[in-house]
Order: sequence, then structure tokens, then C-alpha cells
Amino acid sequence: DILKKYPSNQSGSAVMPLLDLAMRQCNGWIPEAAMKEVGNIINIPFIKVYEVATFYSMFNLKPVGKYFIQFCTTTPCWLKGSDELLEVCKRHLNIDIGETTNDGLFSLKEVECLGACVNAPMVQINEDYYEDLDASKLEKIIDQIYKNEKPVPGSYRGRISSEPENIRKTLLDNKNA
Repeated sequence: DILKKYPSNQSGSAVMPLLDLAMRQCNGWIPEAAMKEVGNIINIPFIKVYEVATFYSMFNLKPVGKYFIQFCTTTPCWLKGSDELLEVCKRHLNIDIGETTNDGLFSLKEVECLGACVNAPMVQINEDYYEDLDASKLEKIIDQIYKNEKPVPGSYRGRISSEPENIRKTLLDNKNA
């Protein structure tokens, strides 16, 4: 299905979606054998596939835990306390960036912007975003996962999407604007 999206003479353009598919099929990481197979499928040398896989931080080249926590530490999240949250997470899980817990449940990675700047600080756990966090809320999310519960993704200050926290929608709604 992925290859059908590309002209037959441009199959190499499918390298990123095929790497993503391979990573999903290999429990969150891409072994060398999978990269070689992607190269064979789209008829490009292994080294070209490897270059793409190593360039983009979204591709994991070693196994990760069942719950892959990605911490945004770019400026908006950093200004709102992502460094403190990262330290809380490291202490709570007893791992460092790039490590996996002994039980294989959690892996931790520091990443650049995840695109939810207005709801900073935030983390991505597998496919879900957890936004507007503080230390206790992050610990609660991790504890829920340990208990085999599914934490609710989204804002942890009750916002819907990236709307303001109050009912004001424009500066004209603010009497002091």
C-alpha cells in the first residue's frame, strides 16, 4: 500500500514510511536486517537507508521499552519546566536518557520540538501526548502505566486542544487589553 503512493521510478521516496512501518513491526526499533529489507524493497543501497534512519531522531536504532517516553526540552517546554520534569522522570524510573528500565517497560529519550508548544511542558508516551504537566501529574501518569491503567492523553490543566485556559478568545475579551 505504501509503494502504491509513489511512481514506480520513484520508489526510493518511500524510505521514510517504510522505515516507520518496519519500526512498528519490530516493537519500536529498526534492526539492521529491517533496514536492509527496506533497501531491497525500494531498490536502494543499504547505506542510503541507514543514512535516513540515523539522521532522523524519530527512528530508534536499538530496542526501546514497551512505553517509550519522549521528552521535549526545546525552548517553550524548557521555559515551562521541562528540565525539572525530566529529572523527576529519571528519578522516578531510575534511568537516564537513552536507557530502559530493568523490567523493559520504560525507555527515556530527549527530543526536539514535538509540536505542542502552547501546551508546554509535555511528553509523548508511545503515540499519545500528555500536556500542561507538572511533577506530580507526570508521576501520576507513570504510576498509572505501572498499574496497567491507561492515562488520559491531552492537557492536564483541562484545556481542549490549545485553547486559552479561560473563556477569553481574543484580546478584545480582556478588559485590560
